[in-house]
Amino acid sequence: MKKNYKLEELLNKAASYCSISEHCVSEVEEKLNAWCISCDNRAKIIERLISEDFINEKRFCIYFAKDKFRFNKWGKIKIAYSLKQKGLTNDLINNALETIDDGEYEEMLASILKTKLVGLKYEYEYEKQGKLFRFAQSRGFENNVIEMVLRTIP
Repeated sequence: MKKNYKLEELLNKAASYCSISEHCVSEVEEKLNAWCISCDNRAKIIERLISEDFINEKRFCIYFAKDKFRFNKWGKIKIAYSLKQKGLTNDLINNALETIDDGEYEEMLASILKTKLVGLKYEYEYEKQGKLFRFAQSRGFENNVIEMVLRTIP
């Protein structure tokens, strides 16, 4: 039997969800949808969560970008694409990407390329470069950064 929650109970449940980790409006909407909450109540809950700073999309973007960079070793293109999929604005996305340190960004790329190189099978130098380049692209790194970092790898 399905339990009928009061608006205040739903709000507390949603606030608890937002307290566990950062979420954007689209993720919270998805969760509320899964809980079968009416459109009217969804709007009220989201409005209240934003006003009480449980949802802050600027903060979400910054944390998302840093986490995907540090833990998943994603490049800026892949991070931006994922944030765009969540319905966030270009301004918020660009602001979040600017928080990633360029030096750390290049070091990360160099590190993952060196790791990839260990198990790479190739006959010719240009073949090695091509495989590393495509691998870095698949991780979402920009072409100019890839080219620059590839020059530093022996």
